Amino acid sequence: MKQYENISLKAYNTFGIDVQARRLLLLEPGDEVPPLAAPYLVLGAGSDVVFTRDYEGTVVVLAHQCRVERGQDDTVTAWGGMTMDDLVQWTLDHDLYGMENLSAIPGTVGASVVQNVGAYGVEAKDLVVAVHAYDLRDRAYVDFSAGQCCFAYRTSLFKQQPGRYLVLGVTYRLSSTFTPVLTYRALESLPHGTAQQLREAIAALRWQKLPRPEEHGSAGSFFKNPVVDEATYRRIRDAYPDMPDAHPEPQNHYKLSAGWLIDRAGWKGRVQGGAGVWPHNALVLYNAGGCTGDEVVALAQTIQQDVLSKFGVALVPEAIIV
Repeated sequence: MKQYENISLKAYNTFGIDVQARRLLLLEPGDEVPPLAAPYLVLGAGSDVVFTRDYEGTVVVLAHQCRVERGQDDTVTAWGGMTMDDLVQWTLDHDLYGMENLSAIPGTVGASVVQNVGAYGVEAKDLVVAVHAYDLRDRAYVDFSAGQCCFAYRTSLFKQQPGRYLVLGVTYRLSSTFTPVLTYRALESLPHGTAQQLREAIAALRWQKLPRPEEHGSAGSFFKNPVVDEATYRRIRDAYPDMPDAHPEPQNHYKLSAGWLIDRAGWKGRVQGGAGVWPHNALVLYNAGGCTGDEVVALAQTIQQDVLSKFGVALVPEAIIV
């Protein structure tokens, strides 16, 4: 375990916001998790966090090491600090399939289950067998089955109880047979003769719409796609016939495209202060040049107010504001 005092977190959040932490702990596989005094914050790759101030406590980060163990029945267990995209490539290199649609996601394995990340018709919950965590409150190692994780759209038990669990590893069940998942319309025309072809095509598709982290900081998709009742859905559809098809949800609700709402409200490509809305994807807020967390939050709140005024739909941030 390595410890740092009064360290910049600019390299530990993908928005590239330059704030400081009073203390940072970097844990490697096999390290014992030390007792932590509040306040403390667990970070993955910092790809879903917006810092608005210095953090006057301890930030805990798992070392971004490639560490995977293969089990029986096509299962693998990956270290929580491993980058998710590295894990996807590892599985293909070892003739295991099912993660291809999660290619080019910048977060870590641990964060992927906290957020229940998803892309192009596949979510983390579809593959998870077990989550191996440390309970920071009770100071005990604990394993959760997939059913105990309370997975739902972009959330989980671990997100619902922030700060309690440190995800040290995740076990997935994959397949030794490649069966492409092409339910997402944008994938239908992509090459998918092999899993590697599909992975590379999905990565290229993502980078057409998203800023590359080394060029422009962002937190990926900033808002959740809103779920509305049938009356709201029909009202918007009647007023805007060009609205993309909504995804049916339980109890006569519909999931709308947050990106389309923001775009239709006229925000795509606009810059406010040092933060902007990505020109190729209105769902992404990005660092347009030395932005502060407050500028990102101000832009997000302005967009929320405008979308609510124009469509009567409340947008909820997917990103975590600290």
